[in-house]
Amino acid sequence: MTRVAFLLVPGLHLLDLAGPAQVFSTAGDHGLGYALTYVAERPSVPTAQGLTLTAGTTWPEPAAGDLLVVPGWRATSTPAGWGELGPAALDALRAHHAAGGTVASVCAGADALGRAGLLDGRRCTTHHELQDELAARYPKASVVRDVLYVEDGRVITSAGIASGIDLALHLVATRHGPAAAARVAREMVVYARRNGDERQASAMLRHRAHLSDTVHRVQDLIDARFTEPLPLSGLAAAAGCSPRTVTRLFTRATGLTPLAYQQLLRRERAEHLIGQGATVEAAAHAVGFQDARMLRRLRAQPRPW
Repeated sequence: MTRVAFLLVPGLHLLDLAGPAQVFSTAGDHGLGYALTYVAERPSVPTAQGLTLTAGTTWPEPAAGDLLVVPGWRATSTPAGWGELGPAALDALRAHHAAGGTVASVCAGADALGRAGLLDGRRCTTHHELQDELAARYPKASVVRDVLYVEDGRVITSAGIASGIDLALHLVATRHGPAAAARVAREMVVYARRNGDERQASAMLRHRAHLSDTVHRVQDLIDARFTEPLPLSGLAAAAGCSPRTVTRLFTRATGLTPLAYQQLLRRERAEHLIGQGATVEAAAHAVGFQDARMLRRLRAQPRPW
């Protein structure tokens, strides 16, 4: 039986906690042997979403193989006291790791590991908005930017919010095999189990920070059908304007032509499939290329993400 203890910090994000907890709870339902417990320095823990949680205040005895997870908290514009941890909690983190256990964090939870000295000399990550601050606070750590999670010496850090699910599924896969993790993901209706080195934001999201309704409509169509041939004339008809206008507006808003954007989505999806074990040929066909030559050509270029 593997014990998973969640260290609840004032101001924590509910999904930082609930995502990994659901993974390990579901894994336990599948007979994989997980027992969950929740511990805090005080029995009442306020969350960033306004719901107050209760937790035990007795620290579990550290043991090899067990897992101690620190969910993240709202790290900007926070009320006084949010994110606070006393010496007992930091000692518990250090003792757990020293006993052979694994410590993990989601989002701002990496700061707790840093305060405990567990990031020194290790690779780590956190939410993209907090990476600079983490690197400044813990100069002995090596902050890996814009990845989902990093594992180094039984210290695992993840990006934030939903990436805690990816971290937990990775741990299930490591301990019980990818098939077990896939069963848990399917039951949770997780669309895809992502690798740790995947970007924190997909290409679909990275090119949406604009205010052009016309371009958003064209992107909606490309996002839904990027594996299909999409003539510019068809995109223009859907947007209600000329092909020339679509190209001009799209390039101004995203920095890419519609075709380049479609190719970016194809390449990103193909890279994900290859990372999951697909051959280049199979990935090329899955994303809409007739053969692998175009995909190989795109992969040979510097990554646009």
